[in-house]
Amino acid sequence: MDKKECRRIGKQTLNNLSRDNKNSIQKALYQHLFKSDLWKNAKMIGMTISQEHEWSTYPIIDQGWKEHKQVVVPKCIPKTREMDFYKLEDYGQLETVYFGLKEPDPAAAVKVKKEEIHLLLVPGLLFDNYGYRIGYGGGYYDRFLEEFDGETIMIASEAQKVSSLPIEKFDQRVDHILTESGLFNTRQP
Repeated sequence: MDKKECRRIGKQTLNNLSRDNKNSIQKALYQHLFKSDLWKNAKMIGMTISQEHEWSTYPIIDQGWKEHKQVVVPKCIPKTREMDFYKLEDYGQLETVYFGLKEPDPAAAVKVKKEEIHLLLVPGLLFDNYGYRIGYGGGYYDRFLEEFDGETIMIASEAQKVSSLPIEKFDQRVDHILTESGLFNTRQP
């Protein structure tokens, strides 16, 4: 199975979840995340602004603000396929870019350094036990994670778990997978 097929399966898996099932899973995801030491100890948390088919990051952003954490979101640079993260203090700082994605407006938000981010929620469609994931195909997160020293988590459902993925040398692992079953450390032997 190649990455293109993995992406198709991952998107289909997410799209096939009923609204009630998705809501139930999300509720468990948020509970596990907010109770985790990773969340409690992080002062600055990075995440994307979710799209409709993804696990919603809006409740995570709102909880971060409620707990006076700094929330940062990425701005993609298509020319280099890199990302910069900006502080998000209200949703008015967002702009709609290509494919309907919401990203920070650099004129309305403050850019942060990679090393300031304590916890990064990494999006993905499928994952394995080793922390490898299939994302959306741009390689933005793999490039960002190459020299990222903070903790990384992929939020997913158990339904998105597969036994193996096609891995290439530039693919970066995440430290933790968070599902409705709990938090799983991928770095354990």
